[in-house]
Amino acid sequence: MAALSLLALHLAIIAFNVAGCVLIPLGAWRCWRWVREFWFRLAHLLSLAVVATQALLGRACFLTVWQGDLSGASHVQPLIAGWINRLIYWPLPLWVFAIAYIVVFVYLVALWALVRPRMPRRSRRRRCV
Repeated sequence: MAALSLLALHLAIIAFNVAGCVLIPLGAWRCWRWVREFWFRLAHLLSLAVVATQALLGRACFLTVWQGDLSGASHVQPLIAGWINRLIYWPLPLWVFAIAYIVVFVYLVALWALVRPRMPRRSRRRRCV
């Protein structure tokens, strides 16, 4: 059960990263305000920075490693979990993913400059301690 939950979390993070790469430029073109939200953009950039750094260091994603540890090799997967696994895990060498993740991260840095996020405003009122 823990392995399936981790697989679902992994799929959600992948969907967040892929959707952000598509929706940020589309949203800028369509004037959607939410694509310029600072915290969304920072979370998206940092998420892909972690993935690119792991790939650059020649390591598999820590979620992949954890899921492998939790599921075990002899475990028979439910049908949907098998589909999700085939969607997420492609049989390619790690260097292919490293190059892809670095290219996507450079793309996101360029998007940060081209579709500037709105910086959070600091409150001018004093807060009570």
